[in-house]
Amino acid sequence: MSSAMHTEVLRSLGLDSHPRVVPGVGPSDGVIVSNNPATGQPIAGVRLDDASSYERTVAQSAEAFIRWRSVPAPARGQVVRAIGDEIRKHKDALGALVSLEVGKIRSEGLGEVQETIDIADFAVGLSRQLHGLTMPSERPQHRLMEQWLPLGPIGVITAFNFPNAVWGWNAMLAAVCGDTTVWKPSLLAPLTAIATNAIADHVAKSMGHPGVFTLVIGTDDVVGERMAADPRFPLISATGSCRMGRRVGQVVASRFGRCLLELGGNNALIVTPSADLDLAAKAVVFGAVGTAGQRCTTTRRLIIHRSIADRFTQTLINAYKTVRIGDPLAEGTLVGPLINARAVEQFERAIAQAKAQGGEVLVGGGRASVSGAPGGHYVQPTIIRAPDSGELPIAKEETFAPLLYVFAYDTLDHAIAMHNSVEQGLSSAIFTNDMRESGRFLNPDGSGSDCGIANVNAGTSGAEIGGAFGGEKATGGGRESGSDSWKAYMRRQTITVNFGSTFALAQGIRFE
Repeated sequence: MSSAMHTEVLRSLGLDSHPRVVPGVGPSDGVIVSNNPATGQPIAGVRLDDASSYERTVAQSAEAFIRWRSVPAPARGQVVRAIGDEIRKHKDALGALVSLEVGKIRSEGLGEVQETIDIADFAVGLSRQLHGLTMPSERPQHRLMEQWLPLGPIGVITAFNFPNAVWGWNAMLAAVCGDTTVWKPSLLAPLTAIATNAIADHVAKSMGHPGVFTLVIGTDDVVGERMAADPRFPLISATGSCRMGRRVGQVVASRFGRCLLELGGNNALIVTPSADLDLAAKAVVFGAVGTAGQRCTTTRRLIIHRSIADRFTQTLINAYKTVRIGDPLAEGTLVGPLINARAVEQFERAIAQAKAQGGEVLVGGGRASVSGAPGGHYVQPTIIRAPDSGELPIAKEETFAPLLYVFAYDTLDHAIAMHNSVEQGLSSAIFTNDMRESGRFLNPDGSGSDCGIANVNAGTSGAEIGGAFGGEKATGGGRESGSDSWKAYMRRQTITVNFGSTFALAQGIRFE
Protein backbone atom coordinates (compact mmCIF):
# COMPACT_ATOMS: atom_id res chain seq x y z
CA MET A 1 0.00 0.00 0.00
CA SER A 2 1.84 3.07 -1.24
CA SER A 3 1.57 6.81 -0.69
CA ALA A 4 0.43 6.98 -4.33
CA MET A 5 -2.77 5.25 -3.28
CA HIS A 6 -3.25 7.83 -0.53
CA THR A 7 -2.89 10.58 -3.11
CA GLU A 8 -5.28 8.95 -5.57
CA VAL A 9 -8.04 8.40 -2.97
CA LEU A 10 -7.71 11.96 -1.67
CA ARG A 11 -7.86 13.31 -5.22
CA SER A 12 -10.90 11.26 -6.17
CA LEU A 13 -12.83 12.73 -3.22
CA GLY A 14 -11.59 16.29 -3.74
CA LEU A 15 -9.61 16.26 -0.51
CA ASP A 16 -6.35 17.22 -2.24
CA SER A 17 -7.75 20.75 -2.64
CA HIS A 18 -9.92 20.95 0.46
CA PRO A 19 -8.97 23.94 2.66
CA ARG A 20 -8.84 21.81 5.80
CA VAL A 21 -6.55 19.14 4.35
CA VAL A 22 -2.77 19.61 4.28
CA PRO A 23 -1.16 16.85 2.17
CA GLY A 24 2.31 15.66 3.10
CA VAL A 25 2.64 17.48 6.42
CA GLY A 26 3.81 16.42 9.86
CA PRO A 27 2.07 17.33 13.13
CA SER A 28 2.26 20.98 14.11
CA ASP A 29 0.26 23.58 16.01
CA GLY A 30 -3.30 23.53 14.79
CA VAL A 31 -2.78 20.48 12.56
CA ILE A 32 -3.29 16.79 13.31
CA VAL A 33 -2.02 14.01 11.03
CA SER A 34 -4.17 11.08 10.00
CA ASN A 35 -1.99 7.98 9.72
CA ASN A 36 -2.58 4.74 7.84
CA PRO A 37 -2.62 2.01 10.54
CA ALA A 38 -1.66 -0.64 7.99
CA THR A 39 1.70 1.01 7.32
CA GLY A 40 2.16 3.69 9.95
CA GLN A 41 2.60 6.22 7.13
CA PRO A 42 0.90 9.64 7.23
CA ILE A 43 -1.99 10.14 4.81
CA ALA A 44 -2.51 13.89 5.26
CA GLY A 45 -2.72 16.64 7.84
CA VAL A 46 -5.99 18.20 8.94
CA ARG A 47 -6.45 21.71 10.31
CA LEU A 48 -8.10 21.76 13.74
CA ASP A 49 -10.85 24.06 14.94
CA ASP A 50 -10.20 26.53 17.72
CA ALA A 51 -12.70 28.28 19.97
CA SER A 52 -13.54 30.99 17.45
CA SER A 53 -14.06 28.67 14.47
CA TYR A 54 -16.15 26.40 16.69
CA GLU A 55 -18.36 29.36 17.57
CA ARG A 56 -18.80 30.32 13.92
CA THR A 57 -19.80 26.80 12.96
CA VAL A 58 -22.35 26.36 15.76
CA ALA A 59 -23.84 29.80 15.08
CA GLN A 60 -24.18 28.86 11.41
CA SER A 61 -25.92 25.62 12.33
CA ALA A 62 -28.33 27.40 14.70
CA GLU A 63 -29.24 29.92 12.01
CA ALA A 64 -29.73 27.16 9.43
CA PHE A 65 -32.05 25.31 11.82
CA ILE A 66 -34.50 28.24 11.85
CA ARG A 67 -34.83 27.93 8.08
CA TRP A 68 -34.60 24.15 7.80
CA ARG A 69 -37.35 23.35 10.31
CA SER A 70 -39.80 25.31 8.13
CA VAL A 71 -39.14 23.08 5.12
CA PRO A 72 -41.89 20.42 4.90
CA ALA A 73 -40.65 17.02 6.06
CA PRO A 74 -41.21 15.29 2.68
CA ALA A 75 -39.15 18.03 1.01
CA ARG A 76 -36.41 17.48 3.59
CA GLY A 77 -36.59 13.83 2.61
CA GLN A 78 -35.81 14.71 -0.99
CA VAL A 79 -32.60 16.42 0.12
CA VAL A 80 -31.62 13.29 2.04
CA ARG A 81 -32.49 11.18 -0.99
CA ALA A 82 -30.12 13.26 -3.13
CA ILE A 83 -27.39 12.89 -0.50
CA GLY A 84 -27.80 9.13 -0.53
CA ASP A 85 -27.57 9.10 -4.33
CA GLU A 86 -24.40 11.21 -4.27
CA ILE A 87 -22.78 8.94 -1.67
CA ARG A 88 -23.61 5.99 -3.94
CA LYS A 89 -21.52 7.62 -6.66
CA HIS A 90 -18.56 7.90 -4.30
CA LYS A 91 -19.01 4.55 -2.53
CA ASP A 92 -15.81 2.95 -3.81
CA ALA A 93 -13.64 5.95 -2.97
CA LEU A 94 -15.21 6.48 0.45
CA GLY A 95 -14.90 2.78 1.24
CA ALA A 96 -11.22 2.88 0.27
CA LEU A 97 -10.68 5.94 2.48
CA VAL A 98 -12.27 4.13 5.44
CA SER A 99 -9.86 1.22 4.83
CA LEU A 100 -6.86 3.55 4.56
CA GLU A 101 -7.71 5.60 7.61
CA VAL A 102 -8.94 2.98 10.10
CA GLY A 103 -7.73 -0.32 8.64
CA LYS A 104 -11.01 -2.04 7.78
CA ILE A 105 -10.78 -4.68 5.07
CA ARG A 106 -12.18 -3.65 1.69
CA SER A 107 -15.58 -5.34 2.06
CA GLU A 108 -16.13 -3.81 5.49
CA GLY A 109 -15.14 -0.35 4.30
CA LEU A 110 -17.61 -0.61 1.44
CA GLY A 111 -20.21 -2.12 3.75
CA GLU A 112 -19.97 0.82 6.11
CA VAL A 113 -20.63 3.31 3.32
CA GLN A 114 -23.53 1.14 2.15
CA GLU A 115 -24.95 1.44 5.66
CA THR A 116 -25.08 5.23 5.26
CA ILE A 117 -26.77 4.82 1.89
CA ASP A 118 -29.30 2.42 3.43
CA ILE A 119 -30.15 4.75 6.32
CA ALA A 120 -30.63 7.59 3.83
CA ASP A 121 -33.16 5.43 2.00
CA PHE A 122 -34.84 4.61 5.31
CA ALA A 123 -34.98 8.30 6.23
CA VAL A 124 -36.60 9.27 2.93
CA GLY A 125 -39.56 7.00 3.66
CA LEU A 126 -39.60 8.18 7.24
CA SER A 127 -39.98 11.80 6.09
CA ARG A 128 -43.62 11.00 5.30
CA GLN A 129 -44.24 9.02 8.49
CA LEU A 130 -43.38 11.26 11.45
CA HIS A 131 -46.68 10.29 12.99
CA GLY A 132 -48.29 11.56 16.16
CA LEU A 133 -51.20 9.84 17.90
CA THR A 134 -54.84 10.79 18.34
CA MET A 135 -56.27 9.71 21.70
CA PRO A 136 -59.88 9.72 22.97
CA SER A 137 -60.58 12.57 25.38
CA GLU A 138 -62.68 12.05 28.50
CA ARG A 139 -64.21 15.48 27.97
CA PRO A 140 -67.06 15.97 25.49
CA GLN A 141 -66.27 17.90 22.31
CA HIS A 142 -62.54 17.77 22.99
CA ARG A 143 -59.82 16.24 20.85
CA LEU A 144 -56.57 14.95 22.36
CA MET A 145 -53.57 14.36 20.10
CA GLU A 146 -49.82 14.79 19.82
CA GLN A 147 -47.33 16.01 17.26
CA TRP A 148 -43.58 15.72 16.89
CA LEU A 149 -41.55 18.88 16.30
CA PRO A 150 -37.95 19.57 15.23
CA LEU A 151 -35.56 19.68 18.15
CA GLY A 152 -32.70 21.96 17.10
CA PRO A 153 -29.03 21.66 16.13
CA ILE A 154 -27.78 18.18 17.04
CA GLY A 155 -24.22 17.61 18.23
CA VAL A 156 -22.89 14.29 16.88
CA ILE A 157 -19.67 12.87 18.34
CA THR A 158 -18.37 9.73 16.60
CA ALA A 159 -15.65 7.16 17.25
CA PHE A 160 -12.92 6.02 14.85
CA ASN A 161 -14.24 2.52 14.20
CA PHE A 162 -17.30 3.61 12.18
CA PRO A 163 -16.15 6.95 10.73
CA ASN A 164 -18.94 7.15 8.15
CA ALA A 165 -21.99 5.06 9.15
CA VAL A 166 -22.60 6.36 12.68
CA TRP A 167 -22.75 9.90 11.31
CA GLY A 168 -25.24 8.62 8.74
CA TRP A 169 -27.46 7.03 11.41
CA ASN A 170 -27.68 10.38 13.16
CA ALA A 171 -27.49 12.96 10.38
CA MET A 172 -29.96 11.38 7.95
CA LEU A 173 -32.64 10.90 10.61
CA ALA A 174 -31.99 14.30 12.17
CA ALA A 175 -32.28 15.97 8.76
CA VAL A 176 -35.72 14.58 7.92
CA CYS A 177 -36.83 15.46 11.45
CA GLY A 178 -35.98 19.11 10.74
CA ASP A 179 -32.71 19.32 12.69
CA THR A 180 -29.28 20.49 11.62
CA THR A 181 -26.12 18.57 12.52
CA VAL A 182 -22.73 19.62 13.88
CA TRP A 183 -20.38 16.64 13.61
CA LYS A 184 -17.29 16.13 15.75
CA PRO A 185 -15.45 13.09 14.36
CA SER A 186 -12.66 11.12 15.99
CA LEU A 187 -9.23 12.66 15.53
CA LEU A 188 -8.15 9.20 14.33
CA ALA A 189 -10.45 9.42 11.28
CA PRO A 190 -10.89 13.08 10.28
CA LEU A 191 -10.42 12.61 6.52
CA THR A 192 -13.42 10.31 6.16
CA ALA A 193 -15.50 12.86 8.04
CA ILE A 194 -14.36 15.77 5.85
CA ALA A 195 -15.12 13.85 2.65
CA THR A 196 -18.51 12.59 3.88
CA ASN A 197 -19.69 15.92 5.26
CA ALA A 198 -18.52 17.73 2.12
CA ILE A 199 -20.79 15.52 0.01
CA ALA A 200 -23.81 16.14 2.23
CA ASP A 201 -23.15 19.87 2.53
CA HIS A 202 -22.63 20.27 -1.24
CA VAL A 203 -25.91 18.52 -2.05
CA ALA A 204 -27.89 20.48 0.57
CA LYS A 205 -26.39 23.80 -0.59
CA SER A 206 -27.15 23.04 -4.24
CA MET A 207 -30.79 22.51 -3.24
CA GLY A 208 -30.94 25.81 -1.37
CA HIS A 209 -30.20 24.65 2.18
CA PRO A 210 -26.73 25.74 3.36
CA GLY A 211 -25.59 25.02 6.90
CA VAL A 212 -27.65 21.88 7.52
CA PHE A 213 -24.53 19.70 7.74
CA THR A 214 -21.46 21.17 9.43
CA LEU A 215 -18.24 19.83 10.89
CA VAL A 216 -15.95 20.70 13.79
CA ILE A 217 -12.65 18.88 14.20
CA GLY A 218 -10.80 19.45 17.42
CA THR A 219 -9.50 18.13 20.69
CA ASP A 220 -11.76 17.22 23.57
CA ASP A 221 -10.71 20.20 25.66
CA VAL A 222 -11.24 22.74 22.87
CA VAL A 223 -14.24 21.25 21.04
CA GLY A 224 -15.63 18.23 22.91
CA GLU A 225 -16.17 19.92 26.25
CA ARG A 226 -17.67 22.98 24.55
CA MET A 227 -20.16 20.86 22.64
CA ALA A 228 -21.31 18.98 25.72
CA ALA A 229 -21.80 22.20 27.68
CA ASP A 230 -23.32 24.24 24.83
CA PRO A 231 -27.05 24.94 25.47
CA ARG A 232 -27.62 25.45 21.74
CA PHE A 233 -27.48 21.65 21.40
CA PRO A 234 -30.69 20.17 22.82
CA LEU A 235 -29.30 16.72 22.00
CA ILE A 236 -25.77 15.34 22.03
CA SER A 237 -25.40 11.97 20.34
CA ALA A 238 -22.08 10.47 21.40
CA THR A 239 -20.43 7.20 20.44
CA GLY A 240 -17.31 6.06 22.26
CA SER A 241 -16.03 4.58 25.49
CA CYS A 242 -17.99 4.26 28.72
CA ARG A 243 -15.55 6.69 30.31
CA MET A 244 -16.27 9.29 27.65
CA GLY A 245 -20.01 8.71 27.95
CA ARG A 246 -20.01 9.26 31.70
CA ARG A 247 -18.36 12.64 31.21
CA VAL A 248 -20.62 13.72 28.36
CA GLY A 249 -23.72 12.51 30.21
CA GLN A 250 -22.88 14.47 33.35
CA VAL A 251 -22.14 17.71 31.51
CA VAL A 252 -25.23 17.54 29.27
CA ALA A 253 -27.52 16.58 32.16
CA SER A 254 -26.26 19.54 34.20
CA ARG A 255 -27.82 21.87 31.61
CA PHE A 256 -30.98 19.74 31.19
CA GLY A 257 -30.00 18.63 27.70
CA ARG A 258 -30.59 15.20 26.24
CA CYS A 259 -28.02 12.52 25.51
CA LEU A 260 -28.09 9.66 23.05
CA LEU A 261 -25.19 7.47 24.17
CA GLU A 262 -23.73 4.50 22.30
CA LEU A 263 -20.85 3.32 24.46
CA GLY A 264 -18.84 0.16 25.08
CA GLY A 265 -19.84 -3.44 24.54
CA ASN A 266 -18.58 -6.68 26.09
CA ASN A 267 -20.69 -9.05 24.08
CA ALA A 268 -21.14 -12.73 24.78
CA LEU A 269 -22.29 -15.63 22.63
CA ILE A 270 -23.71 -18.81 24.16
CA VAL A 271 -23.42 -22.15 22.35
CA THR A 272 -25.70 -24.95 23.58
CA PRO A 273 -25.44 -28.72 22.90
CA SER A 274 -28.33 -28.55 20.41
CA ALA A 275 -26.72 -25.83 18.28
CA ASP A 276 -25.71 -26.08 14.64
CA LEU A 277 -22.00 -25.99 15.46
CA ASP A 278 -20.86 -25.15 11.93
CA LEU A 279 -23.16 -22.13 11.84
CA ALA A 280 -22.08 -21.11 15.32
CA ALA A 281 -18.37 -21.35 14.45
CA LYS A 282 -18.75 -19.05 11.45
CA ALA A 283 -20.59 -16.48 13.55
CA VAL A 284 -18.01 -16.61 16.33
CA VAL A 285 -15.05 -16.18 13.99
CA PHE A 286 -16.57 -13.20 12.19
CA GLY A 287 -17.87 -11.68 15.42
CA ALA A 288 -14.52 -12.02 17.20
CA VAL A 289 -12.04 -11.09 14.45
CA GLY A 290 -14.09 -8.89 12.09
CA THR A 291 -12.80 -5.30 11.99
CA ALA A 292 -9.83 -6.71 13.97
CA GLY A 293 -12.09 -6.85 17.03
CA GLN A 294 -12.70 -3.09 16.92
CA ARG A 295 -16.48 -3.10 16.78
CA CYS A 296 -18.62 -2.27 19.79
CA THR A 297 -20.56 -5.44 18.85
CA THR A 298 -17.45 -7.67 18.66
CA THR A 299 -17.86 -11.11 20.24
CA ARG A 300 -15.55 -10.89 23.25
CA ARG A 301 -16.81 -13.76 25.43
CA LEU A 302 -17.77 -17.25 24.29
CA ILE A 303 -19.82 -19.34 26.73
CA ILE A 304 -19.98 -23.02 25.65
CA HIS A 305 -21.68 -25.99 27.23
CA ARG A 306 -19.04 -28.12 28.91
CA SER A 307 -19.99 -31.25 26.93
CA ILE A 308 -18.99 -29.65 23.60
CA ALA A 309 -16.44 -27.08 24.78
CA ASP A 310 -13.24 -28.89 23.77
CA ARG A 311 -14.52 -29.97 20.34
CA PHE A 312 -15.97 -26.56 19.47
CA THR A 313 -12.92 -24.69 20.72
CA GLN A 314 -10.64 -26.84 18.56
CA THR A 315 -12.78 -25.99 15.54
CA LEU A 316 -12.22 -22.30 16.28
CA ILE A 317 -8.48 -22.80 16.74
CA ASN A 318 -8.26 -24.48 13.35
CA ALA A 319 -10.24 -21.65 11.75
CA TYR A 320 -8.10 -18.96 13.38
CA LYS A 321 -4.97 -20.53 11.90
CA THR A 322 -6.36 -19.96 8.38
CA VAL A 323 -7.32 -16.30 8.86
CA ARG A 324 -5.29 -14.06 6.58
CA ILE A 325 -3.84 -10.96 8.26
CA GLY A 326 -2.51 -8.11 6.17
CA ASP A 327 -3.17 -5.18 3.86
CA PRO A 328 -6.87 -4.38 4.35
CA LEU A 329 -7.26 -3.46 0.67
CA ALA A 330 -5.67 -6.68 -0.62
CA GLU A 331 -7.93 -9.43 -1.95
CA GLY A 332 -8.42 -12.23 0.58
CA THR A 333 -7.42 -10.30 3.69
CA LEU A 334 -9.79 -10.97 6.59
CA VAL A 335 -8.05 -9.07 9.39
CA GLY A 336 -6.46 -5.66 9.06
CA PRO A 337 -4.49 -3.66 11.64
CA LEU A 338 -5.47 -2.17 14.95
CA ILE A 339 -5.91 1.58 14.84
CA ASN A 340 -2.58 2.58 16.42
CA ALA A 341 0.36 1.54 18.59
CA ARG A 342 -1.54 2.28 21.78
CA ALA A 343 -4.22 -0.24 20.79
CA VAL A 344 -1.53 -2.88 20.29
CA GLU A 345 -0.12 -2.16 23.74
CA GLN A 346 -3.57 -2.50 25.31
CA PHE A 347 -4.01 -5.84 23.54
CA GLU A 348 -0.69 -7.10 24.91
CA ARG A 349 -1.50 -5.82 28.38
CA ALA A 350 -4.85 -7.64 28.41
CA ILE A 351 -3.18 -10.92 27.40
CA ALA A 352 -0.58 -10.54 30.14
CA GLN A 353 -3.32 -9.94 32.71
CA ALA A 354 -5.32 -12.91 31.46
CA LYS A 355 -2.30 -15.19 31.86
CA ALA A 356 -1.65 -13.85 35.36
CA GLN A 357 -5.28 -14.61 36.25
CA GLY A 358 -5.03 -18.24 35.12
CA GLY A 359 -6.11 -17.91 31.48
CA GLU A 360 -4.56 -20.15 28.84
CA VAL A 361 -3.69 -18.81 25.39
CA LEU A 362 -4.94 -21.37 22.86
CA VAL A 363 -4.03 -19.56 19.65
CA GLY A 364 -2.46 -16.21 18.79
CA GLY A 365 -1.30 -14.09 21.67
CA GLY A 366 1.10 -11.59 20.12
CA ARG A 367 1.91 -9.16 17.36
CA ALA A 368 1.67 -10.22 13.74
CA SER A 369 4.35 -9.56 11.15
CA VAL A 370 3.09 -8.47 7.72
CA SER A 371 5.46 -8.40 4.78
CA GLY A 372 6.06 -4.93 3.40
CA ALA A 373 4.39 -3.17 6.34
CA PRO A 374 6.97 -2.91 9.15
CA GLY A 375 5.15 0.08 10.62
CA GLY A 376 1.71 -1.53 10.64
CA HIS A 377 -0.19 -2.20 13.85
CA TYR A 378 -1.02 -5.88 13.33
CA VAL A 379 -1.82 -8.47 15.99
CA GLN A 380 -2.77 -12.14 15.96
CA PRO A 381 -6.44 -12.98 16.59
CA THR A 382 -6.31 -14.64 19.99
CA ILE A 383 -8.37 -17.15 21.97
CA ILE A 384 -7.88 -17.45 25.73
CA ARG A 385 -9.53 -20.19 27.79
CA ALA A 386 -10.68 -19.19 31.26
CA PRO A 387 -9.63 -21.32 34.22
CA ASP A 388 -12.01 -24.03 35.46
CA SER A 389 -13.18 -21.69 38.20
CA GLY A 390 -14.64 -19.40 35.57
CA GLU A 391 -12.96 -16.43 37.24
CA LEU A 392 -11.17 -14.19 34.75
CA PRO A 393 -11.55 -10.52 35.79
CA ILE A 394 -9.91 -9.11 32.65
CA ALA A 395 -12.77 -10.58 30.59
CA LYS A 396 -15.11 -8.04 32.20
CA GLU A 397 -13.14 -5.23 30.60
CA GLU A 398 -13.56 -4.29 26.96
CA THR A 399 -10.33 -4.56 24.96
CA PHE A 400 -10.69 -3.20 21.42
CA ALA A 401 -8.82 -6.03 19.69
CA PRO A 402 -9.45 -9.56 18.31
CA LEU A 403 -9.33 -11.14 21.74
CA LEU A 404 -11.86 -13.88 22.63
CA TYR A 405 -12.28 -15.38 26.10
CA VAL A 406 -13.81 -18.88 26.34
CA PHE A 407 -15.86 -20.10 29.31
CA ALA A 408 -17.61 -23.42 29.96
CA TYR A 409 -21.08 -23.71 31.51
CA ASP A 410 -23.20 -26.51 32.96
CA THR A 411 -26.75 -25.10 32.99
CA LEU A 412 -28.38 -22.45 30.83
CA ASP A 413 -29.21 -20.36 33.89
CA HIS A 414 -25.48 -20.45 34.72
CA ALA A 415 -24.64 -19.36 31.15
CA ILE A 416 -27.10 -16.46 31.21
CA ALA A 417 -25.79 -15.33 34.60
CA MET A 418 -22.25 -15.25 33.18
CA HIS A 419 -23.53 -13.51 30.08
CA ASN A 420 -25.16 -10.73 32.12
CA SER A 421 -22.28 -10.32 34.58
CA VAL A 422 -20.55 -7.39 32.85
CA GLU A 423 -21.36 -3.69 33.13
CA GLN A 424 -22.09 -3.25 29.42
CA GLY A 425 -25.24 -4.46 27.70
CA LEU A 426 -25.04 -3.98 23.95
CA SER A 427 -25.29 -7.17 21.85
CA SER A 428 -25.85 -10.82 22.71
CA ALA A 429 -26.41 -14.15 20.99
CA ILE A 430 -27.34 -17.74 21.59
CA PHE A 431 -26.95 -20.67 19.22
CA THR A 432 -29.52 -23.38 19.87
CA ASN A 433 -32.09 -25.51 18.08
CA ASP A 434 -34.08 -25.95 21.28
CA MET A 435 -37.17 -23.73 21.40
CA ARG A 436 -37.16 -23.67 25.21
CA GLU A 437 -33.54 -22.50 25.32
CA SER A 438 -34.17 -19.68 22.88
CA GLY A 439 -37.32 -18.75 24.80
CA ARG A 440 -35.37 -18.62 28.06
CA PHE A 441 -32.75 -16.35 26.44
CA LEU A 442 -35.47 -14.01 25.12
CA ASN A 443 -37.73 -14.30 28.18
CA PRO A 444 -40.27 -11.41 28.09
CA ASP A 445 -39.96 -11.03 31.86
CA GLY A 446 -36.45 -9.64 31.26
CA SER A 447 -34.57 -12.46 32.99
CA GLY A 448 -32.79 -13.56 29.81
CA SER A 449 -30.31 -11.43 27.89
CA ASP A 450 -29.98 -7.98 29.48
CA CYS A 451 -28.71 -6.39 26.25
CA GLY A 452 -30.33 -3.99 23.83
CA ILE A 453 -29.74 -6.48 21.01
CA ALA A 454 -30.44 -10.22 21.34
CA ASN A 455 -29.89 -12.74 18.54
CA VAL A 456 -30.80 -16.39 18.11
CA ASN A 457 -28.62 -18.36 15.67
CA ALA A 458 -27.03 -15.12 14.49
CA GLY A 459 -23.83 -13.54 15.79
CA THR A 460 -23.35 -10.42 17.89
CA SER A 461 -22.12 -8.34 14.93
CA GLY A 462 -23.93 -7.38 11.75
CA ALA A 463 -27.00 -5.38 12.81
CA GLU A 464 -29.40 -4.25 10.09
CA ILE A 465 -30.46 -0.60 9.82
CA GLY A 466 -34.18 -1.43 10.14
CA GLY A 467 -33.92 -2.23 13.85
CA ALA A 468 -33.06 0.19 16.62
CA PHE A 469 -29.38 -0.10 17.53
CA GLY A 470 -28.19 0.42 21.09
CA GLY A 471 -27.67 -1.10 24.50
CA GLU A 472 -28.40 -0.96 28.19
CA LYS A 473 -26.44 -0.47 31.41
CA ALA A 474 -23.03 1.14 30.80
CA THR A 475 -23.64 1.03 27.05
CA GLY A 476 -25.71 4.14 27.67
CA GLY A 477 -29.30 3.31 26.75
CA GLY A 478 -29.31 5.16 23.43
CA ARG A 479 -31.04 3.96 20.26
CA GLU A 480 -29.99 4.89 16.73
CA SER A 481 -30.83 3.85 13.18
CA GLY A 482 -34.19 2.09 12.58
CA SER A 483 -37.53 1.45 14.26
CA ASP A 484 -38.71 4.59 16.09
CA SER A 485 -35.22 5.92 16.86
CA TRP A 486 -36.23 9.10 15.03
CA LYS A 487 -38.10 10.19 18.15
CA ALA A 488 -34.79 11.01 19.85
CA TYR A 489 -34.32 13.85 17.35
CA MET A 490 -37.72 15.47 17.93
CA ARG A 491 -39.79 16.86 20.78
CA ARG A 492 -43.28 15.63 21.55
CA GLN A 493 -46.14 18.06 21.98
CA THR A 494 -49.49 16.99 23.43
CA ILE A 495 -52.42 18.99 22.08
CA THR A 496 -55.95 19.48 23.39
CA VAL A 497 -58.57 21.10 21.15
CA ASN A 498 -61.94 22.15 22.58
CA PHE A 499 -64.31 22.48 19.64
CA GLY A 500 -67.37 22.99 21.84
CA SER A 501 -68.61 25.91 23.94
CA THR A 502 -68.43 24.27 27.37
CA PHE A 503 -65.61 24.75 29.88
CA ALA A 504 -64.79 21.21 31.04
CA LEU A 505 -62.07 19.83 33.28
CA ALA A 506 -60.59 16.35 33.42
CA GLN A 507 -60.97 13.94 36.36
CA GLY A 508 -64.50 15.23 36.93
CA ILE A 509 -63.27 18.42 38.63
CA ARG A 510 -65.93 21.14 38.80
CA PHE A 511 -65.03 24.83 38.99
CA GLU A 512 -68.19 26.88 38.49
